[in-house]
Amino acid sequence: MLTGRGLGIPRTTRQLPPPTLAAALALGVTALAAVTFGCSAWFGVSDPAIPALLYLLVVVVAAAYTHLRVAMAASVASVLLLNYFFLPPRGTFRIAEPQSWIALFVLLVVSLIASQLSASARSRELEATARRDEVTRLFELSRDILLMTDSAQAQDGLARAIGSRFDLPYVAICLPASGGWAIHEAGRPEWSMTPDQLEAVFRDAIGTGESVAWNPRLDAHHTIRSASGVDVEVVPLRVAGRPVGLLAVAGHGIDVGALDAVAGVAAIAVERVHLLDERKNADLAREGAELKSTLLASLAHDLRTPLTAIRVATSNLQAGWASDAERQAQTDIVLTEVARLNRLFQNVLDMARIETEAVSADREWVTPEEIVEAALAHVGPGLDAHRLSVAAEGDASVHVDPRLTSAALAHLLENAAQYSPPGTTISIAASARDDGLRVVVEDEGPGVPAAELPRLFERFFRGRAAAGRPAGVGMGLAITRGLLAAEGGTVSGENRAERGARFAVAVPSPVRRVVTEP
Repeated sequence: MLTGRGLGIPRTTRQLPPPTLAAALALGVTALAAVTFGCSAWFGVSDPAIPALLYLLVVVVAAAYTHLRVAMAASVASVLLLNYFFLPPRGTFRIAEPQSWIALFVLLVVSLIASQLSASARSRELEATARRDEVTRLFELSRDILLMTDSAQAQDGLARAIGSRFDLPYVAICLPASGGWAIHEAGRPEWSMTPDQLEAVFRDAIGTGESVAWNPRLDAHHTIRSASGVDVEVVPLRVAGRPVGLLAVAGHGIDVGALDAVAGVAAIAVERVHLLDERKNADLAREGAELKSTLLASLAHDLRTPLTAIRVATSNLQAGWASDAERQAQTDIVLTEVARLNRLFQNVLDMARIETEAVSADREWVTPEEIVEAALAHVGPGLDAHRLSVAAEGDASVHVDPRLTSAALAHLLENAAQYSPPGTTISIAASARDDGLRVVVEDEGPGVPAAELPRLFERFFRGRAAAGRPAGVGMGLAITRGLLAAEGGTVSGENRAERGARFAVAVPSPVRRVVTEP
């Protein structure tokens, strides 16, 4: 019997199986013999009413806990024993007094009626217990279905849940698919049915469902002999009277009503999976549309500024009044804006590679100092307006991808420079620890609002601090996380106790010390 382990369902009481017929007869004979011997030999009871009541007690107990046939046999035996041992003349089956006939008749009738009533009550109790267990199992199955959120594995999980909850050695959820059947099995696959057998049952279910007099309680149940010689019970899965698949079970007998109820729950589960797929596709489509809209808006905004600056600078270069110094200044503007555009398009390419999981790690032995130097070279003039405090370890090397790690660090430095006032200090601490590389970047900016910390590494997210700041798409931190994830690394952000933000990079790696020759 199933119990609600882990689901908050009270455990059902395990019923002891009734004894076999032979064991019940042996127990009845023993009880009647004990009553007879005790009343006649031990206690010397002369009043026949006392053994009659004891015999009646034995009959009622036998009816309540064994079989009706045992109780009826005990009733007849009680009449005979009462007549032989306790009614005059004792020691014979002859009845001398008329009232003795009445006593024997009343004992027989009362014992038979009590047997019938007790057996009927016991039968209703067993039936109620079976129905309670069935409802509990259906409830547990419904809970299992509600906990299934992965639509890709939901059908297989549904078959396993039905088999587990109803102790079935074989369960199959059979759904029509293009070019055949999609069969999700749990248990013994050698009991599978052929597609032709499934097709015949499904056609019959369609015909039954189209009938005006169709009744779900009289649905088309089929017993199919599988290739391995096992009888498999098959019932349609219907949603609003329309068949959407088949449920096949085998192994242990299951009541027709219970099988109908399980099929109804399974049909709802199948329909729920379809709805989950549709909702997931709709969410993906909406998310894709939102990302495209955000990306286009951000790119349009970020492209407009450098292109305008390049156009103005180019026009000034073509003017005849410009001096050599002014031409040099305009050339610097063009080069700066071109570099800015190059970084923007490189960010877009990096994000595309991360989204398509096309980023792979190529690990080399490098020192934390080399990682920091490569990141600073990548950022270039973007840090000229800030003071730098660099503490990078150079006497130990880590086995990481220097390209991915330095690029991720460069995005953190660009972010720190963008969101901290000019003239403030940006600190970089890089070291090789026992578990790998660790880099910490700290700035003296306004920090990150606590409500925005959970969204800090989302794509295209720009918090309130971005208002009035230089243009940006909001991809830098997301790219940082993606690049580090490709080599098993992580990045986290928090606010410093005094002022500013702190970002920590951790890349797991073996570490070895650099041996320098004297």
